[in-house]
Amino acid sequence: MRRGTVSTIERRAAIDIGTVTTRLLVADVSERAVSEVVRHSVITHLGAGWTETGVLSEEGMARVGETVGSFLAEMATLGVTRVTAVATSASRDAANGAEFLDRLEAIGVRPEIISGSREAFLTFTGATYGGCGENTLVVDIGGGSTEIILGSPGAAADDPARVDMARSIDVGSRRVTEMFLTDDPPTARQLDRAAGWVADELRPHFGGLPARPREMVAVAGTATSLAAIDLALEPYDPSRVHGYRLSGHALLDMLQRLAETPLAQRRQVPGLDPERAGVIVGGALILQAVLAYAGLSSTLVSEHDILYGMVLDAGSSAATGS
Repeated sequence: MRRGTVSTIERRAAIDIGTVTTRLLVADVSERAVSEVVRHSVITHLGAGWTETGVLSEEGMARVGETVGSFLAEMATLGVTRVTAVATSASRDAANGAEFLDRLEAIGVRPEIISGSREAFLTFTGATYGGCGENTLVVDIGGGSTEIILGSPGAAADDPARVDMARSIDVGSRRVTEMFLTDDPPTARQLDRAAGWVADELRPHFGGLPARPREMVAVAGTATSLAAIDLALEPYDPSRVHGYRLSGHALLDMLQRLAETPLAQRRQVPGLDPERAGVIVGGALILQAVLAYAGLSSTLVSEHDILYGMVLDAGSSAATGS
């Protein structure tokens, strides 16, 4: 798989439908650069209740449908020529995933339910766009799964990233929350059980790393939210979050404070989207565990994630048009 060589500027769009958020990137892509035109992230909680029922709820599917419909309307006004849409963990695992895709197709786009390995490759491609060194570990904490990818970026826009190890692990912020963190705020016992389970699930994937990570890059809502909390950003400013170095000490301090705070108060924390407040503790537990297993004292936080990988990679499926 290779990043796409684009001889002229092409306006592309990427839609990522995750367990917690539904996101859009519209960008002008050339051989040399990705230039953002529009970027949106809407917390739609597609996976709410899914760990207990095994199905996507009617309410969650409706929220995503409404959001995707608004994305498609905006894309039509922007002159997008190529659209890629993917759905990840909750849609992969839910018994009614096909029904969900049929509903989205009826409003104008049928996402591809991508494998964990494909998700990992696209995430690494996006996260390392703009420069990273050898043996970079990229971590993407979603609502239902976490992707960890070790590799090195390509030397140029048309060079493929070298992925030495990619894993998609069924450990996500919503999954952890619904399995363990059921009290408000969670009890010490619940936190201990959650942390132990996360550690047990992640441990096998770090024992055989082909190389020790020299750097870690964390993408997606858990990491960007924690960076924004550390910066006390009001309103959220992606330019300050992108490239922010989050220390392990700051991460542990935020985890402890957030876990002790009732949900109603957590919704008021500067830098945290109130709709993410219910799953941020679970996400922070996962990020802390990944950082510890990586043997690093801090992580970079990046706004460049799977959406960038989707618009950069020529192998991505064009869901509507090409």
